[in-house]
Amino acid sequence: MSSPDPQVRAARNHTTGPAGRGPVVAVTGAATGVGALLTERLAASDEIGRVIALDERRGECAAAEWHVLDVRDPAIAEKLRGADVVVHLALDLDLESDAAARTAYNVRGTQTVLTAAAAAGVHRVVLCTSAMVYGALPDNELPLSEDAELRATAEATGVGDLLEIERLARRAPRAHPGLNVTVVRPAVLVGGTDTALTRYFESPRLLVVAGSRPAWQFCHVEDLCGALEYAVLEKAEGELAVGCEGWLEQEEVEELSGIRRMELPSAVALGAAARLHRIGLTPSPAGDLAYTMYPWVVSGSRLHDAGWRPRWTNEEVLAALLEEVSGRHTVAGRRLGRKDATAAGAAGATVALLGAAAVVRRARKARRR
Repeated sequence: MSSPDPQVRAARNHTTGPAGRGPVVAVTGAATGVGALLTERLAASDEIGRVIALDERRGECAAAEWHVLDVRDPAIAEKLRGADVVVHLALDLDLESDAAARTAYNVRGTQTVLTAAAAAGVHRVVLCTSAMVYGALPDNELPLSEDAELRATAEATGVGDLLEIERLARRAPRAHPGLNVTVVRPAVLVGGTDTALTRYFESPRLLVVAGSRPAWQFCHVEDLCGALEYAVLEKAEGELAVGCEGWLEQEEVEELSGIRRMELPSAVALGAAARLHRIGLTPSPAGDLAYTMYPWVVSGSRLHDAGWRPRWTNEEVLAALLEEVSGRHTVAGRRLGRKDATAAGAAGATVALLGAAAVVRRARKARRR
């Protein structure tokens, strides 16, 4: 008798949940943020057999099977046994986190999950990075295809970690034959997120660097969860960029938000941002500014070809973001308390950036005393 077709053989070996329903899916980082939303979505889906939820604390989804542990613990391999797919969302991209500790958690965690998944017989791992890995550059095409070169550098918050995760994703199938890896790269993520790019809209003025050409593309977390579900169900694979259709020019963003711009020469803006970060007054390095200066819009063609469409438009996501950050006040990437914000006034961002040199001088004098 001839051997079964590989696809038939894979289907026979495919682990299913109750009543033969779809794949068993493990989600790391399942207690909070995108992980919590995806866990709830998968647990409610008729296409998913069972959901294994992993995090350092138990989340609220009662329909999931919970395991409390650190994703860097090799014991995670035992918890993944029986899973068909792992979605790894246990990442620390907090602006306020210690950079070295953040990198140790993100990179080591991803390495451990990939190795554990292979050891447990999982056939697919879905990783989530960001479209930021393409880099924000003046010669970027509008939009970028998924196959575009990853030209980002490690100069922006967390991007070095994301680039290393991308490298691990490429190496994993070679190191672990039979393991497939899908990488999902969202545009500016909105919906319970706190990043340098969402804080941009908490400022009293929108900083525009002279000579730059920003192009804004957003991704609502609900759309990201939809894209991750497509990856889980193998409706799309490989490198998948996800975001709203098209993009908004800076002038459109200003008109829709009602926030006026503050335009500064490149040398002033970048130099001040670098100095403020170096002396610890702001959490965002100067590299974050590039993502507000140049386009990094993605086409999302692979998901579109698979039948996925975003439910949110850029205009709708921007409106949701503005509502979410209402009442928050940020100057040069540093969130202010109510009293500080009142003192900063409407021109606070201008003062913070143009006054950076004076701040640095005062800090140097203080250290000499």
